[in-house]
Amino acid sequence: MPMSPTSKAFLQIHFCVVLWGFTAILGKLITLPALPLVWARMLLVVVALALLPKVWRGLRAMPPRLFWAYAGVGVLVALHWLTFYGAIKLANASVAATCIALATAFTAIVEPWLARTRFSKRDLALGIAVLPGVALVVGGVPDEMRIGIAVGALSALLVALFGSLNKRLVDHGEPLTVTAIELGAGTVALTLLAPLMPYFPVDAIAEAFAGDLLVMPGGRDIALLLVLSLVCTLLPFALSLMALRHMSAFAAQLAVNLEPVYAIILAILLLGEQRELEPPFYLGVVVILAAVLVHPLLARPRRMDHAEVLATAESKQLGE
Repeated sequence: MPMSPTSKAFLQIHFCVVLWGFTAILGKLITLPALPLVWARMLLVVVALALLPKVWRGLRAMPPRLFWAYAGVGVLVALHWLTFYGAIKLANASVAATCIALATAFTAIVEPWLARTRFSKRDLALGIAVLPGVALVVGGVPDEMRIGIAVGALSALLVALFGSLNKRLVDHGEPLTVTAIELGAGTVALTLLAPLMPYFPVDAIAEAFAGDLLVMPGGRDIALLLVLSLVCTLLPFALSLMALRHMSAFAAQLAVNLEPVYAIILAILLLGEQRELEPPFYLGVVVILAAVLVHPLLARPRRMDHAEVLATAESKQLGE
């Protein structure tokens, strides 16, 4: 019996979420510090997008002011990825994935100002609801990992910032072109940041982030970077664009909010990270994810027309 387009889309979006969940695992497995890791990932994606004539047609048609607006958002995207992988290096994949789940709560607070939407008391309640979970997460990790929680929370805030800004610009650019501009600008920003990173005043952060961009990674790291860039970034981007044509914003948001769950399960199965964390951590994860997963149940159904945001975050902000 042939599968309906909706059922196929449902399977596709969950497959995408699993691939996005693998990005945290790959970030832990790749031995490069955070900055050269993110720089290489962004560069590989930009090179792949530059091979598509559709991207160049979109660039030629885009007004300069809009180009620079997307480039500015791209700098935030680069900083989000940098802090996300920095959190992985400073703590582990489970901690980083849990912190990114906070993006939904941050978005509820910052989006009314950045995307010019109406402030919602329900969304504010969501932000408050995750706080006990955050406290449990902090209490359930070793002391040396807590700096990773702070960096991961900053990464989640950056998701909220660039996701909200993208929503303001959504109707003005073709998705692949927007992604190419944002990731290209992010690559340039990280190139300029790289010489300064070793001088960061916190030694642990400097060690986790700083690295020479011109040193060729080992063969294993190159292979993992290619998987991260092509299989876990471009492939799910293309599949999600097709899937979103046949499913509601609610169904998609509920699916992508499961990404931290997939990432934590994969971290347990593949990395054995449960040995590094205490029971309060996982109790905090349950509290945070419960609030995040309930949010789409309470929100109004919304239009799904800005899938380009999918390409530029570990936590995908889908609903407009």
